Amino acid sequence: MRLEPITWERLAEAFAAHAGGLKPADGGPWLKVAVDGAPAAHTGELAERVAEALRIRGRAVLVVPTEGFLRPASLRYEYGKKDPDSYFDSWFDTGALWREVFAPLEAGGSGRVLPDLWDPATDRATRSPYRQLPEGGVLVVHGPLLLGHWFPFDASVHLRLSPGALRRRTEESERWTLPAFGRYEDEVAPAGRADVVVRADDPLHPAWTGLP
Repeated sequence: MRLEPITWERLAEAFAAHAGGLKPADGGPWLKVAVDGAPAAHTGELAERVAEALRIRGRAVLVVPTEGFLRPASLRYEYGKKDPDSYFDSWFDTGALWREVFAPLEAGGSGRVLPDLWDPATDRATRSPYRQLPEGGVLVVHGPLLLGHWFPFDASVHLRLSPGALRRRTEESERWTLPAFGRYEDEVAPAGRADVVVRADDPLHPAWTGLP
């Protein structure tokens, strides 16, 4: 994989320009974009940069973090609080993401999206109001393990961390999740699925594959 240095600002601008020129694959009026990566890669930072670059180009944007779609603790911790297979398979409510985020943005959909569903701190529903994304708007979803569920993304970025960098940058209390990201690499191969791959081992000096 050939990589070249880039700044986060230039990366966000270039990717926003690329994504903004695409037509949704499903024929609908809403574009759907992914920023995929482990929590240690801070996907939200790039997602917000991309969103701002799209807004400057006149696009309405809704940013949705997958951490707002965790399952209740009773389901997440069914096999213990530190089970990496549970983290990989069942921590995130992919059914709710399909129902509340992607289905309303299908061709002929309402455009009415729920930005989050569950608060892991209180282990209760967030009760957030629905957001109306106008036609021509862009959905930016960010978080871990996004590229293995056949979500209908029109463009995607994968923030890649080497195993050593992932361990270093993951808080000690969360290192039990590391085998889940090993599975993700082995079973999903996100670098082969994403349109753009960013090596983010050094947060100050990213490098990327360039645009497709």
